[in-house]
Amino acid sequence: SLKSYENTQNTSDTTLNRRTKSIYTPLELQFMEMKKQYKDAVLCVECGYKYRFFGEDAEIAAKELNIYCHQDHNFMTASIPTHRLFVHVRRLVAKGYKVGVVKQMETAALKAAGENKSSLFSRKLTALYTKSTLIGEDILRSEIWFQILLGDSVDVEEVTTDVPDNYLLCICENGENLKDRKKGDIVIGIMAIQPTTGEVIFDSFRDSASRLELESRVLRLQPVEIILPSSLSDQSEKLINSITSM
Repeated sequence: SLKSYENTQNTSDTTLNRRTKSIYTPLELQFMEMKKQYKDAVLCVECGYKYRFFGEDAEIAAKELNIYCHQDHNFMTASIPTHRLFVHVRRLVAKGYKVGVVKQMETAALKAAGENKSSLFSRKLTALYTKSTLIGEDILRSEIWFQILLGDSVDVEEVTTDVPDNYLLCICENGENLKDRKKGDIVIGIMAIQPTTGEVIFDSFRDSASRLELESRVLRLQPVEIILPSSLSDQSEKLINSITSM
């Protein structure tokens, strides 16, 4: 009808899918806003009794978790039950993905009793997991529960005390104001954190162009993740690439 056409024409570009010419649903718009903030993360969005993936995240989940993915409105989508969330989070993190968990900030009961019962559930990113930060009570509970489901005997103390050395390493450099500086010489600062135990290791040292000092520290710590500055010297970058490729 003419009225519906005019409404479509007046719709903001932010609510209209230019490719399909269909209007984004409120949930899709909510997801798009969150994805803008966490572009490099696979987002699991709580929707009732399921966690849903959208768009490219859904295709990644379908491939890595061996679950069904299909078109729903404007996005590909896939879902997992809430009680299996952290089993799948572990699998995605093990594959090298950064995983964000987006939870509903309201319960269905409270929403039904409130004034905004017809509006969209408010949602918020509550956790962001990587190889070095896969910690927390929820993760621990899921691991114990998963082992019980498999019929394995579980020693809770053993699970809680068997903590791997999952160091998160940060590296920074400063090549200015060095006395007797040779080509490639630099001062390097490192900080390694193990989130599971709270252990912190830090050091600052002068290194030559061969970066032997940096190499020895990285190999000793064996970090599962490394945070690098936006600009890194060619010698350091070459060393880090060499270590991580192995």
